[in-house]
Amino acid sequence: MSEDPYAAKPWLKHYEEGVPETIDYPEINLYEFLDNTAEEFGKQTAIWFAKRKISYKEFKDIADRLATALRDLGVKQGDTVAIMIPNFPQFLFSFYGILKAGGIVTACSVLLTESEIAYQLNDSGAETIIVHDSQLEKINNIKDRTRLRNIIITSVMDYIPNAPRDPPEIAGTMQFLNLISRTKPDPPKFEIDPKTQIAVLQYTGGTSGLPKGAMLTHYNLVSNAIAVYNLVSSQMQRGKDTGLTNLPLFHIYGMTVCMNVWIYNGSRIALNPDARDQKSLFDIIRDTKPSMFPGVPTMYMRLLERDDLEDYAKDLRSIRFCNTGAAAMPPEVLHEFEERTGCVIIEGYGLTECSPVTHSNPVSGTRKIGSIGIPLPDTEVRIVDVEDHTKILPIGETGEIIIDGPQRMMGYWNKPEATADQIRDGWLLTGDIGRMDEDGYFYIMDRKKDMINVSGFKVYPREVEDVLFEHEAIENAAVVGLPDPKIMGSDVVKAYVVLKDGYKESEELRGEIKEFCRTSLSPYKVPKNVEFRKELPETLVGKVLRRELQEQEMGPEE
Repeated sequence: MSEDPYAAKPWLKHYEEGVPETIDYPEINLYEFLDNTAEEFGKQTAIWFAKRKISYKEFKDIADRLATALRDLGVKQGDTVAIMIPNFPQFLFSFYGILKAGGIVTACSVLLTESEIAYQLNDSGAETIIVHDSQLEKINNIKDRTRLRNIIITSVMDYIPNAPRDPPEIAGTMQFLNLISRTKPDPPKFEIDPKTQIAVLQYTGGTSGLPKGAMLTHYNLVSNAIAVYNLVSSQMQRGKDTGLTNLPLFHIYGMTVCMNVWIYNGSRIALNPDARDQKSLFDIIRDTKPSMFPGVPTMYMRLLERDDLEDYAKDLRSIRFCNTGAAAMPPEVLHEFEERTGCVIIEGYGLTECSPVTHSNPVSGTRKIGSIGIPLPDTEVRIVDVEDHTKILPIGETGEIIIDGPQRMMGYWNKPEATADQIRDGWLLTGDIGRMDEDGYFYIMDRKKDMINVSGFKVYPREVEDVLFEHEAIENAAVVGLPDPKIMGSDVVKAYVVLKDGYKESEELRGEIKEFCRTSLSPYKVPKNVEFRKELPETLVGKVLRRELQEQEMGPEE
């Protein structure tokens, strides 16, 4: 192995005062964040939702009751329980209640189609799901194709102030509120090894193929939340802050940064169920005065489209900093947003397999625009040759980013080959191409494989192609990502299809193919463009050359 030029860790000299180089992380169950905070700040507001305030004491009581109810329903230590809920209080209650029952959480996006839900439930082995009632039709349609035994439903009205508190029971399901009200809190007692006990199965496609469940242990998630807290603690006040939960909690970014970190800090969590509703967003900011605004580039871009953004600037004065991740932040967007609002945006980086945060620009220290920042405490990062992970590249050269640290996943659920391919000699191969400068700041340059990034959501070509192949008119298909002309750093999905004999190219058929995809794929995965081809470029063994298709559109790489 080459000499390691990263051993000196040049990023350490850019840690702000009070940020430790290393942390002694407690080996605890993640739910102890809630227990400890409830003991210290029990009377304080934990969750703000539609003007309703729920205290940490009440939060813990509901989680304890749910844990007890889950045990009574047959959930045992190590069982997987699914959550499919938007940013409602019930997501937080369910997440911590499942952990208190000894279970493993798998969070399902509310954007998933029926086939995608069935895949995740079957792969994770979940027999119980806690689901928003708007998704119940999907669940009922796929129930017979899964192992589901228990369906617990909840409504947006369950925790709205002055709403009815006696929801009617629906055949084949249990009402969350009724289950909680009739169960006395007596959660099970059990012991775990936090370094080996899985807390969350978070599904991601990795670099290719169908989604895989990243096994995140209690220690992974605890350590990442504490490391993030230490990175931003200079701008936080324990037990006094309000955190805006503007990102979906079913996404690992929101789960860690907008939930676990805030609970660890004893903060009030201001829930925003729909980040696209800008009026609601500004109302929540005005009413709760959050100290941090978490976002993604497209969120800031949409806000910049408002001619009246400056009129709301006074409501943003409580925000000490904004952060962004999930996709590259265009520098011009960052500069314009800061100029028009007075807010500072801190860019970071992470991935599901690392719980997720690995890098961030310092909150009040040296910030480099266009950089993802420096590694978190205890996070080891190298740039290596894309063909040989043991060949460490000199500072400044471009290669694959590999990472190790306490937040790195154990591996992929029931996929030893995929795990062995992704984790080599203890290092996680991220599949992202980047470089590090002499100060220890990292920059993302490109993606190693064919993963498509649609505004921070990952799209895997094979998954889309598999759906296309099911269409009766399609003989061959390939899917690639092309730069989105409207959103820097984001892609659009394009499909190239070869029709079977007897079918003719037409706008009607193009629209039909897109509509066909919508029945099996989340909206962001549906091809924006469908191009008909007589043939596709292939290797001698018949493998379609996606890269060649991209080069035909954009020209060869320099």
